[in-house]
Amino acid sequence: MKTILGFILLLVAIVTVTASGFIVPEGKQVVVTQFGRPIGRSITEAGLYFKIPLVQELRFVDKRILSWDGEPNQIRTGDNKFISADCTARYRIEDPLKFIQTVQSEAGAQTRLDTVLDAATRDIISNQNLVEAVRNTNSILDEIELRKKKVAETGVQIEEEVVGDIERILVGRESLSDLIAKQAEERLTQFGIKLVDVQLRRISYEKSVEQRVYDRMVSERQRIAEKLRSLGKGEQAKIEGRISKDLQAIDSDAYRKAQELIGAAEAKAIKVYALSVGKDPELYEFLRKLEAYETALGPDIEVLLSTKSEFLNYLNHKETSTR
Repeated sequence: MKTILGFILLLVAIVTVTASGFIVPEGKQVVVTQFGRPIGRSITEAGLYFKIPLVQELRFVDKRILSWDGEPNQIRTGDNKFISADCTARYRIEDPLKFIQTVQSEAGAQTRLDTVLDAATRDIISNQNLVEAVRNTNSILDEIELRKKKVAETGVQIEEEVVGDIERILVGRESLSDLIAKQAEERLTQFGIKLVDVQLRRISYEKSVEQRVYDRMVSERQRIAEKLRSLGKGEQAKIEGRISKDLQAIDSDAYRKAQELIGAAEAKAIKVYALSVGKDPELYEFLRKLEAYETALGPDIEVLLSTKSEFLNYLNHKETSTR
């Protein structure tokens, strides 16, 4: 009998210990409740713990970093442009007791995050121009200013660049995300939630204005293309001008050399004629007359000559000699 009683007591002790002991795994934290009311502090470290069986219950909540993905928000920016902003965030449950008392579960936390983060996103972006949510730095403008400064210092034009109107940012996308996180964190502290970070995942134009924006972008690209074509035509005109100038210089030099050669040849011919005249003046005079007659008398020209004409006498003399 004693053995059976001892066995029963041992079994009851084992069941009691088993029912009262519990393990908190890594990545979890626990709030112990008694009749629905929290008791003591939250257990945030992993290990073996004990509770009163059948009286106390355990509420496990996640200790890891959790993610939140919001729905796209239709927002009007400070420069009157309608956009769709899509945010994502990471958070963790910092105060399990306050978390359970306010939002109860992760599903409740998601609902609160939807409300708080959407409101913060709308509030921050609506007070800024669109460019602040798109770009994070002014590196493009800084590069342009650096090139202009280099050109001003050296006086050498590096290359012609064509860019559209680029607005300088004062805040930037990353800072906007920090502002959204800061504003939302102040409201989420009361729920035991700690924001890790917030990111603007996607910024796009609203469907109603998207086509107009695309048309404007096409128009801007066409304007830039026309300016590039204009620059190309300007360079073409410069190159053609240089080529024309070079051709004129070559033609002028060739003409000069040709005239020098012609002049030298004529001088040489005159010298030869002069030597010939000096040796036999009568023969030279006779040849000159023949050349004059040949030039003056063509095949279809009829001439009346006097009997006293030297040319007629020469022809008669030539005809007699031939006979």
